[in-house]
Amino acid sequence: MGTPAVNLYHEDRAAWLAQQAGLLRASCLSDLDLERLAETLEAELGNYRREIKRRMRVLLAHLLKWKYQPDQRSTSWRGTIRVQRNDIKDVLAENPSLRSGVAQAIHEAYLQAVELAADETGQLEDSYPRSCEWSEAEILDDGFWPE
Repeated sequence: MGTPAVNLYHEDRAAWLAQQAGLLRASCLSDLDLERLAETLEAELGNYRREIKRRMRVLLAHLLKWKYQPDQRSTSWRGTIRVQRNDIKDVLAENPSLRSGVAQAIHEAYLQAVELAADETGQLEDSYPRSCEWSEAEILDDGFWPE
């Protein structure tokens, strides 16, 4: 069958993925690299979770800047807030099972968002609340703009 799965996994991950998909489609289950395939699927799940957390960090930082530096509000901040909300919603629409992890992503991303907002505004981190003051629903609500 060409390059063994173990070697291909280390040499060209994309080719290995294509090979594994082909084996699945051909029902060649005994030729599958099951352990690495399971690890790859778990890593993919982690990628989705990390994407939500990264986007949440940026979204929260911009919501903080929006609220705590109202004189600096810009169309750029508004655009970033909209893009991050939309992208988070898109990931959740495609992967509804991830919705149960949004509260945890907010919790994990919040202090990093405070650091980011402080860095970008020159304000002290102590200028912001130590925990997120908004609900998940507010954070993702297109009509919510903290005042």
